[in-house]
Amino acid sequence: MDSLFSHPGPGPFRDGQPVDLEPLVFTVVVPAPVAHAFMGFTDHPHLWWPLEEHSVYGAGSHVEFEENLILETAEDGRTSVWGTIDDWQPPLSFHASWYPASTALWSTELRVAFRTVDGGTEVRLVHEGWEGAEDPAGTRASYEEGWPGVLERFVRFMGGAGG
Repeated sequence: MDSLFSHPGPGPFRDGQPVDLEPLVFTVVVPAPVAHAFMGFTDHPHLWWPLEEHSVYGAGSHVEFEENLILETAEDGRTSVWGTIDDWQPPLSFHASWYPASTALWSTELRVAFRTVDGGTEVRLVHEGWEGAEDPAGTRASYEEGWPGVLERFVRFMGGAGG
């Protein structure tokens, strides 16, 4: 998949029913205290999110956490809601319904948690709820490919060595 926001073809079925899809779990460590890691992730995504690769409007747009939304704004002012935050626990975690380039009708679930570890803060991203996506298996496959690069950019932004 070229983009986290693309929608590939239908996924696998067994006996006419969709195959259960496991959550995606990614963990990175950034060399910063928990509060700084949380702020870097939620207050400054416009500085590290790879909008040239993973966005609705492309390079030049701006992504931010605004009230209970994760929102992308194009240079011309158009907006696209990527997700709705329904559990906000700074600086430890947040949970959102996640639907970039789609609608809340086709949302998945995203939880990002922050905890102290040797060397800084572990950031654990769990993406699940694939049954909510229009194309569950294809959507999962796209994010399985895309999240590592997104998180690598966050690690570099926070001063860590990107892979």
